[in-house]
Amino acid sequence: MLFRLAFKSLLSRILTVSLTIFAIALSVALFLGVEKVRTGAKASFADTISGTDLIVGARSGGVQLLLYSVFRVGNATNNVTWQSYQDIANRDEVEWIVPLSLGDSHRGFRVLGTTAEFFDRYKYRGGRDVQFVDGLAFGDLFDAVIGADVAAALDYTLGDEIIVAHGIASFTEHDDKPFKVSGVLKKTGTPVDRTVFVSLEAIEAIHIDWQGGGRSQNTISAEDVRQMELKPKAVTAALVGVTSRLKIFGLQRWVNEYSEEPLLAILPGVALSELWSLIGVAETALVGVSIMVVITALLGMVAMIFSGLNERRREMALLRAIGARPRTILMLLTTEAALMSFVAVLLGVTLLYTGLFVARSHIDAAFGLYLDITWPTAREYIVLALVVVAGTAVSLIPALRAYFLSLADGMQVRN
Repeated sequence: MLFRLAFKSLLSRILTVSLTIFAIALSVALFLGVEKVRTGAKASFADTISGTDLIVGARSGGVQLLLYSVFRVGNATNNVTWQSYQDIANRDEVEWIVPLSLGDSHRGFRVLGTTAEFFDRYKYRGGRDVQFVDGLAFGDLFDAVIGADVAAALDYTLGDEIIVAHGIASFTEHDDKPFKVSGVLKKTGTPVDRTVFVSLEAIEAIHIDWQGGGRSQNTISAEDVRQMELKPKAVTAALVGVTSRLKIFGLQRWVNEYSEEPLLAILPGVALSELWSLIGVAETALVGVSIMVVITALLGMVAMIFSGLNERRREMALLRAIGARPRTILMLLTTEAALMSFVAVLLGVTLLYTGLFVARSHIDAAFGLYLDITWPTAREYIVLALVVVAGTAVSLIPALRAYFLSLADGMQVRN
């Protein structure tokens, strides 16, 4: 009886009730959306690199090594000599190893010297392969492969010329040895998108006539350099895969205790978790903002009920006249609030999953952020239940006001 009465009372004020429900539904959808983005961002961050057992570089901090080798942020404290790289590569535990050479840039994007094996060995998001949208890997000494963001930002296509700058923020260019775009990579949502890839031999070629950070007087042309044997002297870091996971820690200990030069080997997953803990304050801020939006919407519902109390005093007097007690009035208003909150939660969940279904592929393509469409988690179910409970609870404030008004008015409305 009370439920039916509350339902019909809401229908009689369908416009204001609908607006209130929609406001709460939007706040619920925002909160759940933030949760999806937060978990999706964390998962995408953790899956920036997968399938690599160790990252090796000059001894520094684990996060610093991860930042410059994977995220192309910052610089190495030192390089790893080619002899040390070969010593690691020749270890029985090593199944594969890919060198990384950083230091140059192109119009704000980092240039990475590596081998064609990088595109086979680098995995992301749980084992996905790096794929080419167009072209192939290095077929010529001065071929370059560009990430999706580089291609989009600079409007590059196959065959376009690239001039590599010496250093990160430098006006000195290797303009005597231009590169040609030979391949464009598919969007991954990782630092690969913002990288220009060249061969390790090409890195040696463009620096072969440089000394002390500047070009020497005896320049060597691009054609002459093709005839030379180009052997790297050092690399910045290396990605390593081992033959068995049981051998990871043994190889890591051997690298960290390497006597020829100070080296560091890190587990990418551990370093990624450490880095996420450092930047996780943004995650907390997102959750805090979405909670405040939900609270604001609930307060809006309270304001709506309050604003309608005077207009409903005649209704409450009529209910008293037919035998309703003051506590019935109180329960009526709380039931109305509970119904509005429940419908708003259902609508909010519907809006969220409809939005995810429509926009997921576009978000993945544009930002590399994969939002998995799954049933709400136990935590999210608890939050949804709390929204209904909170909506009912805050409605007690205007409901108590209505209770006392009904006591004062009795069966007549007093002005």
